[in-house]
Amino acid sequence: MSERKVLNKYFPPDFDPSLIPRRRQPKNSQQVVRLMAPFSMRCNTCGEYIYKGKKFNARKETVEGEDYYGIKIFRFYIKCTLCSAEITFKTDPKNTDYAAEHGASRNFEPWREEKAVEEEDRLAKLEEEENNPMKALENRTVDSKREMDILDALQDIRARNARNERLGQSVDLLERLHMEEIETEEDRERKRAEEEDEKLVREVFAKLPAPDSAASAGASSSQGGAPPAEVITVKRKAGAEEPDLQSLLPESARALLSVKSTIGAPATKRKKVDGKSSLGIKLKGKAKVLT
Repeated sequence: MSERKVLNKYFPPDFDPSLIPRRRQPKNSQQVVRLMAPFSMRCNTCGEYIYKGKKFNARKETVEGEDYYGIKIFRFYIKCTLCSAEITFKTDPKNTDYAAEHGASRNFEPWREEKAVEEEDRLAKLEEEENNPMKALENRTVDSKREMDILDALQDIRARNARNERLGQSVDLLERLHMEEIETEEDRERKRAEEEDEKLVREVFAKLPAPDSAASAGASSSQGGAPPAEVITVKRKAGAEEPDLQSLLPESARALLSVKSTIGAPATKRKKVDGKSSLGIKLKGKAKVLT
């Protein structure tokens, strides 16, 4: 019993799924499904009442040649619980319900009840207007007032939509102008930063003509042509005063150097001087002791 619950099955190495024969079914074959009765009904053969929610093993098929705006309609076959007579009903997408087709009649159809009530109200209204002309005038006045109210409400909705559309356009215009102002401010800030960087680069670096190119430029100028001289970039200015080293350092490095200068250098260790040598006394080697 545990083999049916495993996730993986054994497939031999020579297994070929394309060799498995496929079962061919007719185009509109019936399927056996388990369902509950969607509405209460009465069998036309024996008069047995079948309540809503009764479970059946039914056969389902697609109705050929019928659909509702592209929605398929399905037919179901069940059997009466008393006489086993066949009962069929199908889906009704128009009313989002089911419709009894053969073998049984539905006990209550809500859409038919609504239609009947509307028809009764209309007939009663017409009969009352025929007998009482003042009532007919009153009904026409009420109808015209209702139409005027509907037209006024529609006009208010149109005016509100137009005002919202104009307001939306003005808000979009203000947002666009604000974005343009932000972009211009960002461009000015970027341009100012680029100018400061360029100024700092000019202070640190300088462009000079290459020596070989200067000689070749002099020779070519004597011949009459003046080709552009080759330029090389040299660190620090050569023609002006050379900047101080500390001016090229960042603020943190300058603060660190100032702290080190205030601390001062450590005291140097004095060399130990022998007192005998300072007095000019020289010692000769010890005499050998004869034994």
